[in-house]
Amino acid sequence: MSKTILITGASKGFGKAWAEAFLAKGYKVAATARNIETLNDLKAKYGDAVLPLKLDVNKREESFAIVEKVKNHFGTIDILINNAGYALNGAVEEASEAEARAQFETNFFGTLWLTQAVLPIMRNQKSGHIIQVSSILGIATLPVIGLYNASKFAVEGLSETLASEVKQFGINVSLVEPNGYYTDIWDNGFHSESIPAYDGIKKAIADGHDPDSFGKVEATVPAIIKLVEAENPPLRLFLGKVALPFAKQTYEQKLKTWEEWADVSVEAHG
Repeated sequence: MSKTILITGASKGFGKAWAEAFLAKGYKVAATARNIETLNDLKAKYGDAVLPLKLDVNKREESFAIVEKVKNHFGTIDILINNAGYALNGAVEEASEAEARAQFETNFFGTLWLTQAVLPIMRNQKSGHIIQVSSILGIATLPVIGLYNASKFAVEGLSETLASEVKQFGINVSLVEPNGYYTDIWDNGFHSESIPAYDGIKKAIADGHDPDSFGKVEATVPAIIKLVEAENPPLRLFLGKVALPFAKQTYEQKLKTWEEWADVSVEAHG
């Protein structure tokens, strides 16, 4: 059965690979990017099955207008994939106000605006699937990328709550949580002004880089196809072999601390 999919951030990386995979499966795809010339190859190959659209997800009104345009063009939106995002590199202390706000405008608020815009359509048709591209760094953290961590933690909280609210309308919500992949999200030019005191931890992270811990974008295609075709899709799906062990280690440490302080916690109840 053909599906109509709206995917943001389709100019490269996951978005481009997934958009092409959906089109190859015979789905209709509305693909958004800030520069729609990056989608010319998809348009040339797949014709009317793809609708390239220019979108800055930071702009709420523009996001709502795009959703309405896709609905009018294809008649429905079965799946929304909020993929647009980027990573601000730098220690928490290094981030300027403008950088911090910009990180959340794209990664969190951009996701919120598209989600809000598509919900009335999905509620009306009593079906739909909203897929939020989060990160293992929305589950566990790494140093010197704190604002990115925070934005993805926010997406996690938003989406888990959303899932409990919209299940009654026949709408599913999934969080896709990749570990590191070979995309330009990390080497993207978005770096806060450096404070020398953090040079040591940055060097330690760089020296500890393991190329094998990074996955290949094209390898995610079968997983994302299985997700969009699942009758009962999961709330969370890791991508990559590193994510689950990292998450388990993180939560084991959290549980250990919570249990060690359990008596203090109970006493604080009153």
